[in-house]
Amino acid sequence: MKTYKLSFGCITILKSNIAEVIIDEGILMDLKMVDAYHSFLIAKLEAPFLLLINKKHAYTYTFEAQKAIMNIPLVKAMAVVTDVYFSKLATDVLININRGSEWNIKTFDRHEEALKWLEDAG
Repeated sequence: MKTYKLSFGCITILKSNIAEVIIDEGILMDLKMVDAYHSFLIAKLEAPFLLLINKKHAYTYTFEAQKAIMNIPLVKAMAVVTDVYFSKLATDVLININRGSEWNIKTFDRHEEALKWLEDAG
């Protein structure tokens, strides 16, 4: 495992095609950050990607970033760990905004369950 610090948070490569993403507390994700995020994933992971989004911190998105954050066709599945009700609600809103997309996404309360689901999806 190797962890990389980006301007908006940390990404840990768990396997050649699996990454865990943790956005820093208080970040406002904008389109520039989303572009950097996508470029990092393309450069460091083998496609198709499996992403474990760990929502352990509170952060927000600009509307443009909300529309673009997961519009990268190389993502096969996303597991989102939300241990706080507000984080789950925010994730549900993001999914609804992009309901036209065919995301393979599921939310979990526990990190271990999310990782197991991703590995099974791979």
